[in-house]
Amino acid sequence: MRRSIVILSVVPVLLWVTWGRSPRPEPPKHLPVIDAVIPQALPDRRQMARYLGPFRLEGAWQIKSRHTMVFGYSALVPEPDGKLTAFNDSGDILRFAPPGVPGPPPQPNWVRFERKAATKASRDVESATRDPKTGGYWLGLEGRNSIIHLNSRFVATGEVAPRAMHGWGLNTGPEALARLADGRMVTIREVPPSWTEPRLHDALVFSGDPIRHPVPQRFRFDGPDNFSVVDMAVLPDGRALILMRRLLWPLPMRFAGRIVIADTARIRPGGVWHSQPLASLASVLPVDNFEGIAAVPRPDGRITVWIISDDNAMRVLQRTLLWKMTVDPKTLPWPK
Repeated sequence: MRRSIVILSVVPVLLWVTWGRSPRPEPPKHLPVIDAVIPQALPDRRQMARYLGPFRLEGAWQIKSRHTMVFGYSALVPEPDGKLTAFNDSGDILRFAPPGVPGPPPQPNWVRFERKAATKASRDVESATRDPKTGGYWLGLEGRNSIIHLNSRFVATGEVAPRAMHGWGLNTGPEALARLADGRMVTIREVPPSWTEPRLHDALVFSGDPIRHPVPQRFRFDGPDNFSVVDMAVLPDGRALILMRRLLWPLPMRFAGRIVIADTARIRPGGVWHSQPLASLASVLPVDNFEGIAAVPRPDGRITVWIISDDNAMRVLQRTLLWKMTVDPKTLPWPK
């Protein structure tokens, strides 16, 4: 219910009191920032299939770190070299080689904003997508309800706060952001704006780079009742996997998740973009507050799907989890 969404919106505000104004830490130069990557126990294949449908869960890991920059990941971007780049809700960055991918130890970094971002609310990165031309990124900032562009050194080179996003709320802003193959950009608001329409989320489509094309067209995204949109990954064929989340219980926090699919070719300005459920991230699985999703094509035609959780900086009560799933895109539906 929307009551759960409201509770979830309050929790980050409470956390801000303790760490939202903390100084920016320097990343360690030589010491490892990840203390442990711990495999999680999985149910049997038959039980997982009942919840995950076409997806096959290949592994799940908990990432443990004592470093103050490693927490709260809300966006996940695949890199051409097989690594993943995760952005957290304080503007911190972790590029790492996931299990099974060779690479150097993870190294944290942070976004260099153009304008002052002294508080957590002003650097709250909730969504990200890669710029294939420059190797940089576009980021959706929740506290500012804006989109910024970064170069490959994580320095902000532009920002736009579209009028259409002004009413998206302090803690319910652009949670999903994706660049389509034709260069258009899509962003979706986290929660439905109306209690009477618990499925319909505000969404925008830009004709190109939002910095250069700052006036988007509106549409609405149709997802499961009372679930928040938290991230999106576009498949090579133009369909998109949308990760969704719902708070079930506030203290200790318990979550459920959904993965739905939608066809980006069916986005129409002023229309409704419909989705179809694929998977349920239920408590029989190792779940937490999943907020980031990335899709990586494989040579065999399948897709590797990574998802990562946001621990809200509550290292005792919540976990940073990383899942690896695979799926054959031929088995996925084409929603109308």
